[in-house]
This record gives sequence, C-alpha cells and structure tokens, in this order.
Amino acid sequence: MARVFLIAAALFGLVAVALGAFGAHALKDALSADDLRIFETGVRYQMYHALALLLTGLASTLYPSRSLGWAGGFFIAGLVVFPGSLYLLVYSGLRAWGAVTPIGGLAFLAGWACLIVAAWHFEGPERRQ
Repeated sequence: MARVFLIAAALFGLVAVALGAFGAHALKDALSADDLRIFETGVRYQMYHALALLLTGLASTLYPSRSLGWAGGFFIAGLVVFPGSLYLLVYSGLRAWGAVTPIGGLAFLAGWACLIVAAWHFEGPERRQ
C-alpha cells in the first residue's frame, strides 16, 4: 500500500505544479477573477494533500497500520473529488459541480482523522521490542 500512496502522491504533486503554472500563465486572462480563485483553491488543496499522502506513504513504510491505510485511501479519494470538482466547475461553467466539492472535503477530514487514530496508537521502535 505504501508504494501506491507514494506513487499517487508524486502524481498528484506533479499535476498540482503543472496546473498551478497553467493557471498562473494560460488561464490568468481567460478566467474571471472568481473562477481563477476557485481554480487556485483546487490547486492549493491538491498540493497540501499530495504532501499529506506522501507523508502517509512514508509513515506506512516504517509503521504499517490499518489507520494509515484508511488515511491514504481517504486522501486519494479527496484528491480526486475535491480539486477535480473545482476544475470541472471552472472548465464546464456548471456551478452544480460545487455541490460535489464538500464530499472531497469530507474525505480529506476523514483522512486527517485516521492520521489522528494512527498517531494515538503509535508505538515507536523503542516500544515494539
């Protein structure tokens, strides 16, 4: 599972950088200020959670746990749904996509909650012997 999380984190991070550059240069004059702000919110949350997924993947290589597995799964779901719905909203102009965005936000929250559980149950190397 760690490999999946690490690869997904790298892909989501790469796409966030590419979309951020695209938004800053190609979309700056093509979008309204409101749509550009929405697009940038998607990119920002994508990068934050790509980093969270990366750390989850690294942690799961050292201290595998069910909670870390769930955290990574929720982060991946959130990374697809939250920024994806914002990008679709801006691209299509259909404001209905905004109703999907909170589902991704809930997935992000669930991922962070799973990290809390994993940390609560964490036993460092000194306690594992």
